[in-house]
Amino acid sequence: MEPSDKINRLQEDLEEHLQEALEESVQDDSAEKVKSYPQELFVLPLNRRPFFPGMAAPIMIEPGPYYEVLKTIAKEDQKFIALVLTKKEDVNIAKVGFSGLYPVGVLGRILRIIPMDGGGAQVVLNMEERIEIVSAIKSRHLKAHVRYRHDEKELSDELKAYSINIISVIKELLKLNPLFKEELQIFLGHSDFTEPGKLADFAVALTTATREELQKVLEAFDLQQRIDIALNLLKKELDLSRLQSSINQKIEATITKSQKEYFLKEQLKTIKKELGIEREERSIDLEKFEERLKKRVVPDAVMETIADEMEKLGSLDAMSAEYSVCRNYLDWLTIVPWGLSRKERHDLSKAEDILHKDHYGLDEMKQRILELISVGKLTEGIKGSIICLVGPPGVGKTSVGKSIARALNRDFFRFSVGGMRDEAEIKGHRRTYIGAMPGKLVQALKQCQSMNPVIMIDEIDKMGSSYQGDPAAALLEVLDPEQNKDFLDHYLDVRVDLSHVLFIVTANILDTIPEPLLDRMEIIRLSGYILEEKLQIATKYLIPRSRKEMGLKATDVNFSTDALRAIINGYAREAGVRNLDNNIKKILRKVALNLVRERDKGRRKTRKWLINKGSLNEYLGKPIFLTDRFYERTPVGVATGLAWTSHGGATMYIEAIKVAGEKTGMMLTGQAGDVMKESSQIAWSYLHSALHKYAPGSTFFEQSQVHIHIPEGATPKDGPSAGCTMVTALISLLIDTPIEDDLGMTGEITLTGRILGVGGIREKLIAARRSGLETLIFPKDNLRDYEELPDFLKTGLKVHFVEHYDQIFPLAFPEQA
Repeated sequence: MEPSDKINRLQEDLEEHLQEALEESVQDDSAEKVKSYPQELFVLPLNRRPFFPGMAAPIMIEPGPYYEVLKTIAKEDQKFIALVLTKKEDVNIAKVGFSGLYPVGVLGRILRIIPMDGGGAQVVLNMEERIEIVSAIKSRHLKAHVRYRHDEKELSDELKAYSINIISVIKELLKLNPLFKEELQIFLGHSDFTEPGKLADFAVALTTATREELQKVLEAFDLQQRIDIALNLLKKELDLSRLQSSINQKIEATITKSQKEYFLKEQLKTIKKELGIEREERSIDLEKFEERLKKRVVPDAVMETIADEMEKLGSLDAMSAEYSVCRNYLDWLTIVPWGLSRKERHDLSKAEDILHKDHYGLDEMKQRILELISVGKLTEGIKGSIICLVGPPGVGKTSVGKSIARALNRDFFRFSVGGMRDEAEIKGHRRTYIGAMPGKLVQALKQCQSMNPVIMIDEIDKMGSSYQGDPAAALLEVLDPEQNKDFLDHYLDVRVDLSHVLFIVTANILDTIPEPLLDRMEIIRLSGYILEEKLQIATKYLIPRSRKEMGLKATDVNFSTDALRAIINGYAREAGVRNLDNNIKKILRKVALNLVRERDKGRRKTRKWLINKGSLNEYLGKPIFLTDRFYERTPVGVATGLAWTSHGGATMYIEAIKVAGEKTGMMLTGQAGDVMKESSQIAWSYLHSALHKYAPGSTFFEQSQVHIHIPEGATPKDGPSAGCTMVTALISLLIDTPIEDDLGMTGEITLTGRILGVGGIREKLIAARRSGLETLIFPKDNLRDYEELPDFLKTGLKVHFVEHYDQIFPLAFPEQA
C-alpha cells in the first residue's frame, strides 16, 4: 500500500471514530448515572485551543514522555486525563511545568487509541467536566490533585432567554458558515434549552476566537458570566461571517459578469465570422504586414526572413505565447522604412538662410554644413558623415543638430547616451528575453520613417560601462562608414543600412571619449561666446522667444543695451547662453506679474516696462559676479594665466610667497592635478638652471620655503598650460618686482625653456577680454589658431607669440630687461 493511501485510510478511520465517539458521549450525557471521577489525574498540556465539556476530539500523541503516560492510562479501568492549555502558544509542551499552565482545564475520557506506523498514537477523547488544578503531585510526569466544577441545575428565566438567543445566533451563523453543521445537528438533536452551560461551551467552540478568549469562557464557572461572554463572541463571529459572505458575493458577481461577457463576446465573434463581418486576428495581422511591404523596397535577405516568419505565424495558434513573440518580430521587421528616404534639399542659399536664422556666429559649423550640402548635391546624397560638436554647456550644440536637419530637409531624432551602461540600448536585445526590443537606432528609423534621418547622439563623453557591456564599443560599428552599411541589430537579426544616416555627436570634452571612437568623427569646436556675441544672441533670439513664451508683446517690455551688458557680466558669465536665457525669463515673468496686477485693477492701458541697468537689482537681486580680477594692480609674486575648462575659458592667478626655512623647498596648493604638479616642478627646475639670466647675483631662495597657490582651491585644475605663468610668478618673487599690469599668458614650458602650444585659444582669448587684459602672450605654435579667429575677437588686444621663455621675460619685466 502506498504511503498516501495509508494516510487517506487513516483519516477516514479517524473521522468515523470521532463521529461514533461524539454520538456515544451525547448518549452517555442523556443517561442518568452517577459518575465517579478520580481526584488525581495526569495532565496533558495543549498549546493551540482549549476543549470544552461535551465535545469529542482527536489528539495526536507523539513518541515521548506523554506517550508513556498514555500507555499507563490505557492499563487503567477508567481512562481519564486532564487537558490544560499552556499560557504561551509557542512553548515546548515536553518541557512545560505547572507554572506555564492555566489553572482550569477539562477532564477527558479516552474512547479509542489508534497506533501510528511511525510511533505515537491518535487518541479520541470525550470531554466530561471542567476541572481546576488544586496542587501538583510529585511524579516523573505532570500529575495533579484536581477539583471538579459542575454547572448549576436551577435555571432562571433570564438564562433560558439567553439560551434561546444563542440558538438563534448559531442558526444565523450556520446559514453563512456551514462548517460545523453536522456537529451542531447532533448536539441540538440530543440537548435541550435546560442546559445553557453546555450550549455556551459548544457555541464558543464554533467560533474563531483566540485561545485566550476561549480560556476565559472555560474559567467562567458562573453561568450568567459564561453565557454573556459566549454571546459576545458569537456576535463577533456572526459579523465576521457576514462580512466574509459579502466579499465572496462581490467576487462571485464579478467573476460571473466577466464569464458572461466572455461568452457573449465569443458568440458575437462567431456570428460576425459567419456573416463575414469580422475575420480572424491572424489574417488581420498578416494583411497589415503585407500592406506595409507593398510601400517598401525590402532587401532580398530581409524578405526571406519576413516570408519565413509570416509562414510560421500562419501555423501558430493566436492564443499561444509564441504567436505574440512572432507577431511582434514581424511588426518590427515590416515597420522599418526599407528603401524609404526623404528628398534632401540641396539649395545652398535656403540652407544658409536657415542656419543664419537659427544661430548667430558659429561660422565654422555653418561652413562645414554648406560643404556637406555641396558634396551631397554633386554625389546625389550625403553619405558617411559623422560630425562631433564639442563645446561647453549652453553654446547651442543640440539646437545646431535640429537646424542641420531643417537645412537638409531631413527628419531629426535625438537620444542621449549620458550614463548609458548597456550595449543593448544601441544594438538591441536578443529576442529570447522577455520584453526584448530593438536598439535606439532601429527605433529612430521607425519613428522617422526614412532611412536617411539626422540622428543626434547626445552627451557621448558621459557614457559608462558595466557587466552588461560597453556602449562605446557598440558605437564603433555604428559610427564607422565602412561598417554601418551592414549594421546588425540583435533583435532584428538582419542587416540594416545606416550609411545614409547623418550622425551628429555632441560632447563637452574629448578626454573621456575612447580614442578609436574619436578617430571616426570629424571634430567641430563650438567655443563660448564673447559679450558682443551674447548681446546679439539675446537681442535677436532669446528675448523675442522668451517674450512669446510669457505671453508678452514687444510693446510691453524692452531691454536696454546697458542692461543686457550688466546681465551678461554680472549674472551670466558662463561660456554659453543658458543662464542668460534663464535670467531674461526671470525678468519677463516678473514683468508679466506686474502687468496682470495692473490689468486686474481695471487699467485698460498699461505702461511699457523698460529694463535698464539700474532696475536689475529689483528683478535679479545683487550681481553674482563682480570681477574675474582679484588685483587691480598686480603685486609681487603674482602672475595671471589663462585656462580652459569644460565650461569655457577663465583667468587663473598663480600666487607665490616665500617663508624662512632650514632648507630650500617648494609646495603647491589649490587642488592642482598631476600634470599641473609636474609643470610646477619643471618651472622650479628651469628657473634654478637659468637663474644667471633672469636674476644675476641672486641666490635661489636660499634657506626659504616657497609656497605656490592657485586661488579658488575648491575647483579642480589640471593641464600643462600654466608652466610659463608659474616661472613668471617665481621670478617676480625672486627679484621682488611686480609683473606688468593687464598681462596674461599661457603656454607649456620645457626644462630648456621652450614654450609649447596649448589648446583652447579662442576660449582663453574670450576670458582675457572679459577680465580686461590688454596684453597676451601665446605660444608661437598657436599662431595658426589665432589667425583663424574672427577680427572682432582680436580687436583691442596686443598679442605676442613666443618660442622661448627668454622672449617672455622682457614683456613681463620691461624694467629688468
